[in-house]
Amino acid sequence: MVLNKQTAKKTAELLLQINAIKLKPENPFTWASGWKSPIYCDNRILLSYPMIRNFVKEEMAKLVEELYGRPDVIAGVATGAIGMGALVADVLGLPFIYVRPQPKSHGRKNQVEGHLEPYQNVVVIEDLISTGMSSLNAVDALKEEHANVKGMIAVFTYGFDVAQRNFAEKDIALHTLSNYGFLIEQASETGYIKEEQLATLMEWRKDPSHWKK
Repeated sequence: MVLNKQTAKKTAELLLQINAIKLKPENPFTWASGWKSPIYCDNRILLSYPMIRNFVKEEMAKLVEELYGRPDVIAGVATGAIGMGALVADVLGLPFIYVRPQPKSHGRKNQVEGHLEPYQNVVVIEDLISTGMSSLNAVDALKEEHANVKGMIAVFTYGFDVAQRNFAEKDIALHTLSNYGFLIEQASETGYIKEEQLATLMEWRKDPSHWKK
């Protein structure tokens, strides 16, 4: 769920500006899942641009406060959201932890890194939501440590139906700064994409796992 249209369009504009999001309907990308896609998103790039990362961290911190008041801890999902999660925690003056995809195979074998007390209120920061499975894996790990996960805030989501179902099944609220709909709207309005490309981008969004160029 996106709460602010102005923020959503501005976020999309900035991500396109620095090529954190690339749109190539004529020359699709191949995702790790094997899906063919006219869009590729790597929001970690925004960390290299001080003005843009400052905008994103401030907007995410505002969302945390608007939705959840003052949680006890901010958690980032490794590896993509470690940097942004730490920045958001810094803005709010809160402790920061991060969650690995799986426990370490050595040492203390932690999956959750950092200091977390049982039953503390935690808001999770993520950079990108596709199916939501890796993000929700982090939520499960936090709950195993007896954290009270209040919700998740991400920079961007493709808005896939499967992600919505996955979050609903886990009863986890997801809010994002921007999404695929606002991205395409912004790209169209600014001439980043042509009218004939718009149809391809909208068609892909309907059934991404079976889309072929």
